Amino acid sequence: MSQIQELHKQAMDLAEAAFTAKLRGDLKQANEVSRQAFDKESQAAALIANQLDAEPTRSVLHRSAATLAIDCGELQAAERLIAIALSGNPPQEIAQELKDLFIKINLRPYLERHGFTFDEEKLRNLIVDKQSS
Repeated sequence: MSQIQELHKQAMDLAEAAFTAKLRGDLKQANEVSRQAFDKESQAAALIANQLDAEPTRSVLHRSAATLAIDCGELQAAERLIAIALSGNPPQEIAQELKDLFIKINLRPYLERHGFTFDEEKLRNLIVDKQSS
């Protein structure tokens, strides 16, 4: 198994362990294990970052690492990972998911800088209503 595959496997195992810890209510353990998963997935992504012909693996690893970064509160790292992924040739579907992640972490700060506030509960309800229709 290649080093990239091994790091990715370890990251996914750790992410699953973090999810389980969160379900048990052990937030401290969940956060620690999430950070370990982020570190492993970031390492895997870094090993393939310059291989622009390694799609979709390259963009999938970066998307996964960015998602884990968001879970850890590492928003600048997530933005960097998204930018690296988009700088290659990701498949359209993955590119859209990466752009959605970027919006997810930047929409609130953008709106707040421009004086907009919104009710978090109303936003959640809007999302749920949209998904129901």
